[in-house]
Amino acid sequence: MTRTVTFDQQHIWHPYSPTPAPVDPLPVASTGGVHITLEDGRTLIDGMSSWWAACHGHGHPALVSAAHRQIDTMSHVMFGGLTHRPAVDLAERLLRIAGEPLNRVFFCDSGSVSVEVAIKMALQYQRGNGCPERKRLITWRSGYHGDTFGPMSVCDPEGGMHALWAGTLTEQIFAPAPPVRGSSPQRRADYLRRVEELIDGTVAAMIIEPVVQGAGGMRFHDHELVAGVRELCDRHGILFIADEIATGFGRTGDLLATRAAGVHADILCLGKALTGGFMSLAAVLATDRVAEGIQEPEGGGALMHGPTFMANPLACAVGSAALDLVEEGYWRETVPRIENELAVGLEPLRRMPHVADVRVLGAIGVVEMDRPVDMRAATDAAVDAGVWLRPFGRLIYTMPPFTATTRNVADICAAITAAAGAGVSE
Repeated sequence: MTRTVTFDQQHIWHPYSPTPAPVDPLPVASTGGVHITLEDGRTLIDGMSSWWAACHGHGHPALVSAAHRQIDTMSHVMFGGLTHRPAVDLAERLLRIAGEPLNRVFFCDSGSVSVEVAIKMALQYQRGNGCPERKRLITWRSGYHGDTFGPMSVCDPEGGMHALWAGTLTEQIFAPAPPVRGSSPQRRADYLRRVEELIDGTVAAMIIEPVVQGAGGMRFHDHELVAGVRELCDRHGILFIADEIATGFGRTGDLLATRAAGVHADILCLGKALTGGFMSLAAVLATDRVAEGIQEPEGGGALMHGPTFMANPLACAVGSAALDLVEEGYWRETVPRIENELAVGLEPLRRMPHVADVRVLGAIGVVEMDRPVDMRAATDAAVDAGVWLRPFGRLIYTMPPFTATTRNVADICAAITAAAGAGVSE
């Protein structure tokens, strides 16, 4: 065991893990392109885009260059009472990508915090519009929105990762999980009617992950359901919050899942790929209507949130460079190719023992087993095959960088196959 691992195991927590962790973490020496290089010299394909953020690969020259330029000028300055060009440039790009009527931007530190801010926006808006009784959110099961207390309250309360906190979180309203992608129009209509029956006078907003539910189950649903949610929100005078932290900027094959569904959110959360995985940054976009409601005296008069590192200039500069890559559009060719290669490469797994489902959308490939995966065995098998994957629950999945080559994708599919064979037992 190296000194790095020894100290880590003695002193450092990892996500959703005790300390020391039950499995020694792999020490990383460097990253570059689609690869992670370990301290022992092994090189792994990052099949996770480092939790979906490094969509353009690691160390993209455009992002590195933007960081170098900015750090020589101003790495940070407080945002209270001050502003700067990197924040303005990034806000302009975000508003152009999101489109009307989204017209206001709040910068924050992480995806989870962006959901916290979105919830505050919705509650303050309803207060400002004379509806203080509207203080709950409605969502659907199998969702995941982050690990801080507001987002935890709208994650699946039973099948998710936050059951420990039952009784301490705001009790939100949960509809059943949405019908899977490819469902009939009748099934979608029936489902939306069931959701509508749950909306009452206490609801301030509905929050969903459009088209792809991420860490709550890696489930896909139809764009028409997203449009249906928009209609429900309009009909009942509640806000539509779209959590596109994972789906934004091309991951599903679309720039934004909401735009592809032909609708807009009242409040839109963005993160992860916003800086191409270079550093943490998130943004919450809102309409003028939301901002005006908050600014009413009853709404608080101001949005009551203010992170220390809000609109960090270094992160904003890198974010603008990442959005330049998004707007250049190379991913519009590579993501469909990756989608096709994942579909072909993972299809044979349907015939493997204990495989319950195989599904692919954009640069996302999911193999769902019929029982929990032995994470250590599955991870070891993938690493032995030269790929870094992070299975959880019954899922072995990949979200490769958009820069992954055909050979990279083939190697990822082979590693998933190995992981599926090693990760379950009779």
